Amino acid sequence: MLSYDTPAPINREPATANSMTSTMNPLGADPKPIDATMAPVTSDKTIAKEGGQQGPKVHHIWLVTGPAGCGKTTVAEYLSKSLNLPYLEGDAYHPKANIDKMANGIPLTDADRWDWLTLLREESLRQLASGAEGVVLTCSALKRKYRDVIRVAPYYSHDVQLHFIYLHAPEAVLLERVGLRENHYMGANMVRSQFEILEPPTAEETDVISVDVSGPASGVLAQVLEQVTVKMTEAA
Repeated sequence: MLSYDTPAPINREPATANSMTSTMNPLGADPKPIDATMAPVTSDKTIAKEGGQQGPKVHHIWLVTGPAGCGKTTVAEYLSKSLNLPYLEGDAYHPKANIDKMANGIPLTDADRWDWLTLLREESLRQLASGAEGVVLTCSALKRKYRDVIRVAPYYSHDVQLHFIYLHAPEAVLLERVGLRENHYMGANMVRSQFEILEPPTAEETDVISVDVSGPASGVLAQVLEQVTVKMTEAA
């Protein structure tokens, strides 16, 4: 079984694994999208670099989302290296109280998440203000309202574009992957709790790129990079 927790090399073909199919509850076979303090700004509402220099025309924030086991870290590290952009591991910004709760199988509440989500948004903008041309960020962003906290980022900076990369797969696939992890605070029991509150992106969330991660990592990484490249070309 392929482990999505180990980043795939960029200059050689990553290991592959057979696709897996399974059923899950409560969202059906696969939770695909459903159809249905800011950084400094200049007078024309563009991100201002430290020192007063204006950055490139468009800055991209690539937020890799999805439940535990979907491969957020693998995909984000691959994008970061491929695009030469800074990478922010969202879990690293959790306060200790949050980590302790998750390690003990206690789901986080909305109150546990607000400050964390705001911190991730502000740190992404800080990276751009410091000169980065873009940022790659991981965050489960399981609910629409969590994604909306991050969506505030481009509101006052018209040269910032935010993109969610939603990684999805059947619950059984993710349970197996998480079960293969060693020394990670996110246990398999947390996968079920995340699926219970998961709100897959809707059709009106037009800033979302959806990717099925049931198959081999090599195909997933290639698909993500291709779609990201298209978005960057369209914005150029």
